Amino acid sequence: MFARMSQLAADIVDSMHDAVICANPQGIIHLWNRGAEAMFGFTASEALGSPLDLIVPERFHAAHDTGFRNAVASGHLKVDGKVLTTRATHKDGRRLYVDFSFGLLRNEAGAVTGVFAVGRLRPS
Repeated sequence: MFARMSQLAADIVDSMHDAVICANPQGIIHLWNRGAEAMFGFTASEALGSPLDLIVPERFHAAHDTGFRNAVASGHLKVDGKVLTTRATHKDGRRLYVDFSFGLLRNEAGAVTGVFAVGRLRPS
């Protein structure tokens, strides 16, 4: 049952039009669905194993890194339960405005094992 459910969940995430991204506590991308490919222009093979800076505009790298590290260390998201409009960068250099919701992944002991985001392009 769980194996089938796990495959079903993976199929749903991969088929979503919204971008679904998951990174480990060091900010390395471990999940990049088809919606993320379409939104940001990077294939999964290009994104997987890359840092989140791949889509974060350069001028926001330091702020993003600080917020990410704080969330992982504290186990708390300041934006928990909220949708946040952020700037992002497409592979071709275009600026994007993306509405993201964020969450923390935890193991059985409650330790943060990853951070995920679900994003949708903000209508222009």
